[in-house]
Amino acid sequence: MGQFGDELRRERESRGVTLATISEKTKVITRYLTALENEKFEVLPGGILSKGIVRGYARTVGLDEAVWVERFVAATGDHGQSEAEWVPFVQNVGKTREQSRRRRKARLGWGLAVLLLLLAGAGWAIWRYMNGRLMAVEAQQHAVSSAAAAAPVGSASQ
Repeated sequence: MGQFGDELRRERESRGVTLATISEKTKVITRYLTALENEKFEVLPGGILSKGIVRGYARTVGLDEAVWVERFVAATGDHGQSEAEWVPFVQNVGKTREQSRRRRKARLGWGLAVLLLLLAGAGWAIWRYMNGRLMAVEAQQHAVSSAAAAAPVGSASQ
């Protein structure tokens, strides 16, 4: 093992911090943390993710993150992925988010349209029902008034 991993482990142990604690706080699996201490860098995910693991480890243990990331880069010879390699990834993330936003807006639009159609249908049904009831009441009143007009005036006293 090399100097980086040994010193990292000594710092952690001197502060009484377990790998399980680091894993719990950083959400990094202990396999990666052990690989970091044993300098099995090929096990780590690489690039910016490995630097993030080192940063989280250092923060949890109480070490200077920037110093330990620099030491990690020196130990691995890893200078991270170039910016050109990240550009397509970032652009793809942006496109995906925009597509997701558009789909959400479209679903909202369709939902509102369906709601308006349901409300219009319910309003029409209520209008038809009330109009039919009103016409029935008017027809009944008309029949009653026609029957009363047709009956002879004297027939009620007999």
